[in-house]
Amino acid sequence: MMFTPAELLEINTLLIPENKIVILTHYNPDGDAIGSSLGLKHYLRQKGIEANVVVPNDFPKFLKWMPEAKKAIIAEYKRKLAFEIIQSADVIFCLDFNSPSRIGLLGDWLINAKGKKILIDHHQQPESFDFVYSDTVIPATCQMVYHFIEAMDDEKLVNHDIAECLYTGIMTDTGGFRFRSTSATTHRIIANLIEKGADPSMITSNTWDTNTVSRLHLLALILGRIEVVHEGKVAVLYLTRKELQEYGFQKGDTEGFVNYGLSILGVKMAAFFMEDLYDDFIKISFRSKDDVDVNQFSRKYFSGGGHINAAGGKSYESLQGTIETFKKRIEEERL
Repeated sequence: MMFTPAELLEINTLLIPENKIVILTHYNPDGDAIGSSLGLKHYLRQKGIEANVVVPNDFPKFLKWMPEAKKAIIAEYKRKLAFEIIQSADVIFCLDFNSPSRIGLLGDWLINAKGKKILIDHHQQPESFDFVYSDTVIPATCQMVYHFIEAMDDEKLVNHDIAECLYTGIMTDTGGFRFRSTSATTHRIIANLIEKGADPSMITSNTWDTNTVSRLHLLALILGRIEVVHEGKVAVLYLTRKELQEYGFQKGDTEGFVNYGLSILGVKMAAFFMEDLYDDFIKISFRSKDDVDVNQFSRKYFSGGGHINAAGGKSYESLQGTIETFKKRIEEERL
């Protein structure tokens, strides 16, 4: 639910130029994470307030076209600076994550920071923060940032930069406005953002028409061996570390691969398994349709979570062992 009127008044007293403000988002930032963080940063600037965006690790190049994306402080590269900014902050906005455990090395810094912590997020089961705006029905944190701006009676401050950032996050987290969580309200906000200067053609091209040769090679590889199991209801895709290295994998190259499995006729759930390039674990992406709850499935079996129809997880078994465990679990769950 949106912040109460009393909370909005208190937050407003905190949003002053004299206060140090930082905006944090989750590990492996995606379009919604970066879009919401930058959109909020530009909104605060419209109010005469400067804020720092700090992310745990680097993010894909196809998101770095957004206004001031390259000014985000990447903690894995500038650890000391990121730590000092978080510790000295008077206000800490926490966007697109529900727990300090989701922000990597920033988690402990956030817990120990003195600043007021303001959560804006759409993932299930949020932990405790000083102020919480949580709504699992809304498809993107960028939409929630727009609602926050509305609640602050500042919609008139939405400019071209804010519009581009928020549009990008909503577009990416709704799968191009095709996921079932996309509502009429979402489309009305998109219309407003276009009127404020967001260019759908440019944003789509900058974000999605940026394939690298390595991405296309990897895509061809996994599509050539995609497996459909569980009576045609579940698609399985995977990539090994050796394959990632062979084709020159870059961050973001596998973005959206899992959706190809979900596009198969009759498939209700898709799972994409990938060996991490540096660490000894398997990264898993789940997608589903209708009432197949991959959030609960991932929480139960793969130490993950997310949304009903989109979730992530990890495994410390081998790649083949993880896939075999997955197949057993879907049989047990009768998905």
